[in-house]
Amino acid sequence: MTDKIPMTAEGLKKLQAKLEQLTNQIRPAVEKRLGEARDMGDLSENAEFSSAREELWRVDRTIGELKDQLSRTEVITTKQIDKNTIAFGARVKVKDLDTKDAEEYILVGEGESNLAENKIAITTPIGQGLLGHKVGDNVKISVPAGTLSYQIIEISYE
Repeated sequence: MTDKIPMTAEGLKKLQAKLEQLTNQIRPAVEKRLGEARDMGDLSENAEFSSAREELWRVDRTIGELKDQLSRTEVITTKQIDKNTIAFGARVKVKDLDTKDAEEYILVGEGESNLAENKIAITTPIGQGLLGHKVGDNVKISVPAGTLSYQIIEISYE
């Protein structure tokens, strides 16, 4: 895969911090546990050894995935974006036309989404449905639970 992964600068920092923690703290601790378990003797019936070996495998796999993701990351800045339309990095306020409730989303890259912070990936149905629209547009978005009807109220970029 050589697809670029759009990401905010904040998302890139979080990924780099996660990789650094896995590489410099978690992996050495698991290796130490593995060595201690190996010193216990018979490896064929050593649950500690098997558990540590599996954990090391998971950590190494995650490190590899993060390195791959970081190698394909493209930090998108708001200077590159038309601020009148919804694009990557936009903070979008919408009015649900069915419930009349206002909602706010921040469009982020894959792996940065966090529903507690209203951050949704641009690859999700809602993210895809909002892209390219302007203030005042009415948008219908198909999601697994049905169809959402929104009016775009405000677009801003940090």
